[in-house]
Amino acid sequence: SWGTAVNVQAMVFGNMGDDCATGVAFTRNPANGVNEFYGEFLINAQGEDVVAGIRTPQELTRAARLVHASELPSLEEAMPVIFAELSTVRRRLEEHYTDMQDIEFTIQQGKLYMLQTRTGKRTAPAALRVAVEMAKEGLISKEEAIMRLKPENLDQLLHPMLDPSAKKNVIAKGLPASPGAASGRVVFDADEAERLGLEGESVLLVRIETSPEDIHGIHAAKGILTTRGGMTSHAAVVARGMGRPCVSGAGSVRVDYAAKALYVGETTVKAGEMLTIDGGAGEVILGEVPTVPPQMSGDFGTIMSWADELRRLGVRANAETPQDARAAREFGAEGIGLARTEHMFFQGDRIVAMREMILALDEAGRREACAKLLEMQRSDLIELFTIMDGRPVTVRLLDPPLHEFIPHTEQELASVAAAAKLPLERVRRRAAELAEANPMLGHRGCRLAVTYPEICEMQARAVFEAAAEAGARSASGRPPIAEVMVPLVATVREIEILKQVIEDTAQRVQQERGVKLTYRVGTMIELPRAALQA
Repeated sequence: SWGTAVNVQAMVFGNMGDDCATGVAFTRNPANGVNEFYGEFLINAQGEDVVAGIRTPQELTRAARLVHASELPSLEEAMPVIFAELSTVRRRLEEHYTDMQDIEFTIQQGKLYMLQTRTGKRTAPAALRVAVEMAKEGLISKEEAIMRLKPENLDQLLHPMLDPSAKKNVIAKGLPASPGAASGRVVFDADEAERLGLEGESVLLVRIETSPEDIHGIHAAKGILTTRGGMTSHAAVVARGMGRPCVSGAGSVRVDYAAKALYVGETTVKAGEMLTIDGGAGEVILGEVPTVPPQMSGDFGTIMSWADELRRLGVRANAETPQDARAAREFGAEGIGLARTEHMFFQGDRIVAMREMILALDEAGRREACAKLLEMQRSDLIELFTIMDGRPVTVRLLDPPLHEFIPHTEQELASVAAAAKLPLERVRRRAAELAEANPMLGHRGCRLAVTYPEICEMQARAVFEAAAEAGARSASGRPPIAEVMVPLVATVREIEILKQVIEDTAQRVQQERGVKLTYRVGTMIELPRAALQA
């Protein structure tokens, strides 16, 4: 038999006197990526003493000691010969591993021993800077620099982040639903969030879960916290679309709307008190924590220009609002890949008109509601086409899971009844008729348009009239490129029916306006049945 395997290893000791020491270091600053030796050490100590916090560690370099106003000598000053040797090892390790290293060392009776090295953990800004500078130093290629950056790290860099040097008291964790960090006064009501936002207050909207009725509050808030829901919940999707930080599914947080307070264990946060969320880490933090703004130039600009040199894919953005479209242009998007038209109807009088259309009892009622929506849709799309200036804009036709738009409260039902000039009881009965067991796979998308082609006709008209109007106004002379996406298609026949409606509408608009439009009609393959049939 082989017996038991044994490692025989000589030990070194950093606690045998004042010519001994132990320390940990990073070959570059892990917080910001600056190319400086970063770390701490203790004289006459073992490694555990450095990380246990029982003694105040000393800085590696004289520069760091001066920055931190420490009275204790740095390794550079206390043991200059050892420091020079350690600095040589630092350079050798980076040249060998071609990455920032996290190292541990011990000095025994004036001799340096390296205990271990590993790739160092770092913040998103540090990862960016290290990758760019190592490429410029010739340690790695541009391709390697790009591939070292995780997409979620770059996403974090596009939003305000918590100051890495700030202290924070994390009271709960949820899902990192939308990146960025935000502090604000806690509010539990969308109307209150909007009111305080208009007064210039920074607010954090806290809800058990959100619905389309909360859109105006989400828009006014600096960030959103929900106790239910996942990464694809209403709050998460809308927050990401608006660029708002969001933590969802924070199950340890209990919200009491009546008391206007939230509870986490023994901690109580009342309406008006400060709270911070980190949407990149999913953290809920007590009080206000300073943030740092995103930097679009410098290393970020460099890495994106390198990516442009090497990429073969075109890049478009999801955008439904002029603000999102302008941001997309600034970030270099080559068009809008998805404009979700139902997102344009979540606000105020728009959601009432949308509900009026959904709850209409006959075609005449739907066409009346569609006429109101046409005007709103057309004006929004004119702006998108104008901002994109000749770049393609893919407009997805209405794909509302009906339960997100059907009114639930008596007040909402009454507002729809008044707008549609119908008895409240009829609207209430129609809402009950439209209830579905599984609304996410129910009467929505192309099926809604096949049942009620006037909806598809209204939207196609809005797209083509907006394209014609934007083309007439274009200062550059570049014609808009409209791409009409039919949503949630399962069979070819659905496409055939709706493409005919869209093509007929395009022809009518071109004749009425005396223009020739550039457009395409297609779908996104998003159902298993569609994938198999395709």
